Amino acid sequence: MTLNKKLAAIAVVAAVTAPAMAYAGSGNTINFQGEVTTQTCAVTINGNAANPTVLLPTVSTAALATAGSNAGTTNFTVGVTGCTSQSSATPIKTVFVGNQVDSNGNLGNTGTAGSVALQLLDPTAPSTPFSLLGATGYAAPGLSLAAGATSATYNFAVRYYSATGSATAGSVLGSVQYAVSYQ
Repeated sequence: MTLNKKLAAIAVVAAVTAPAMAYAGSGNTINFQGEVTTQTCAVTINGNAANPTVLLPTVSTAALATAGSNAGTTNFTVGVTGCTSQSSATPIKTVFVGNQVDSNGNLGNTGTAGSVALQLLDPTAPSTPFSLLGATGYAAPGLSLAAGATSATYNFAVRYYSATGSATAGSVLGSVQYAVSYQ
C-alpha cells in the first residue's frame, strides 16, 4: 500500500469516527457527591437494608377529586445501626433525591393513575411536604444518634397527592434515592 493510500485510509477513519467523539451538549456532565466523616452506620428502611418497598393503602379516586387533596399517608422508618458510640448527640440528616420529580417538587407517578403524585413528609409537620426539586434533593432533619447510642430511628411518611384533583384510577409508582448525612 502506498503512502498516499495509507493517508487516505487514515483520513476516512478519522472522518467517520470524529463525529462520535465530538463533545455533547451541556448534558454530558457527571456529578459526584460524597462525604468524609468520623461516623458510619448501616442504613435501613423499615428494617430492610436493600431495595425497600413502602406499600401505600388503596384509596378511592374520590379521595383525590379536588385540587390539592391528599390521602393514604403511610409512615416508614429510617434507621441506622452499627454506629460508633459518640460522647454527644449526633444529628443525622436523611437525604432524599427523587426520580421523576414534578414541577411542584413531588415524586411524579410512573404508574397508570392520572393526576396523582407522591409527597414525602415528616409526619410531625404534615402541612409541609418535602420539595425534591434540585440535584441535591431534600435533606430532612429528625434522625439523631443519642450520646452513647449505636442505633437510632426516625419516622417519615409518604402520601398520594393530586395538585389538580380529578385523579383517575390506576397504579401509583415512584422512587427516591436516599442517604444519611452525619452532622
